[in-house]
Amino acid sequence: MRRTDDVYVVGCGMHPFGRDESVTGMDMAERAVRGALADAGVAWEDVGYASGGSDVSGKPDTLVGRLGLTGVPFVNVQNGCATGASTVLTVANALRAGEASIGLAVGFDKHERGAFHVSASRYGLGDWYAETGMMLTTQFFALKTRRYLYEHGISERALAMVAVRAFRNGSNHPLAWRRKPLTEQEVLDSAEVSPPLTQYMFCSPGQGAAALVLALGDRAFDLCERPVRLASLALRTRRFGSFEVFSPWLPPGPHRSPSVDAAEAVFRTAGLRPADVQVAQLQDTDSGSELIHLAETGLCGHGEQEELLACGDTDPAGRIPVNTDGGCLAGGEPVGASGLRQFHEVVRQLQGRAPGVQVPGAPRVGFTHVYGAPGISACSVLTV
Repeated sequence: MRRTDDVYVVGCGMHPFGRDESVTGMDMAERAVRGALADAGVAWEDVGYASGGSDVSGKPDTLVGRLGLTGVPFVNVQNGCATGASTVLTVANALRAGEASIGLAVGFDKHERGAFHVSASRYGLGDWYAETGMMLTTQFFALKTRRYLYEHGISERALAMVAVRAFRNGSNHPLAWRRKPLTEQEVLDSAEVSPPLTQYMFCSPGQGAAALVLALGDRAFDLCERPVRLASLALRTRRFGSFEVFSPWLPPGPHRSPSVDAAEAVFRTAGLRPADVQVAQLQDTDSGSELIHLAETGLCGHGEQEELLACGDTDPAGRIPVNTDGGCLAGGEPVGASGLRQFHEVVRQLQGRAPGVQVPGAPRVGFTHVYGAPGISACSVLTV
């Protein structure tokens, strides 16, 4: 039975991820929005509420100058890697509150080549922290991965298997950046960045845009033959003692990640379990992070990841298909757009019209997860 306050995704659009020097970040965003509007069969004038996010490529609300000056409420969001999910949360809450029956979420970014450049002061830290090298996120993720592999008896081969699957999925996806499949040995033999992580175990800051059209209740079924319900969406920040990006200290004992809290919240609200998930998107800014997030979100137990990968359980035809579009590893990470890319892929999978390899068996439950600095996570459950 449908509820009148249920929110659905009725259209999605995306500018291919990668590097395109012929367009600006705003150009990419406009194309993604127009694609989503066309997919939903609505005009910009029909949108009653909007939210947009970008880390470095401009104020999203200025898109109204390109799309039309309709007076629509437009909220800007900047929330690290959770920016995309935060735009969806903003719009969904507005629709449920009665602000509108149709809303739009968009995220975009056009990052320069090389590692992300961030200042310690922006995250409330002193210069001493930057001098340790820990503001370079490759260092943090490598340390966290090394510790996790040791604690749970996982080999470095598992890191390579994550990357191999990502690049294989990306090679079959028209919107991915990295389109060349790699072997485990090629991944392991690639340039060492921060041990145990090599070049092909990291994603790159990238460029791209993605957008969703959301609709409330029965309006969604007027617009879309197979709307995808936003069953739940939750965002959580770090707890005391958790070891997250830009943490100034490391707890000696167990800690609880915001990913654990966000995942538990969405499954509880949706009335589902991790075992019900039939297609998943996990934050994979590096191979180690995906391994950790598989367990933190409840999709498997700690230490089980290597066997899952070796058995092909995370492949598109496996038991828990993960990052079927290649994830961040194959797509790169334009921060403002990355979370919305996840929604785009899961929605298309649940509708049976995936741009790349379609998960077999008509999946009905999807899951998304993002994680980023300074210890923030957002998860969603999507159903048909």
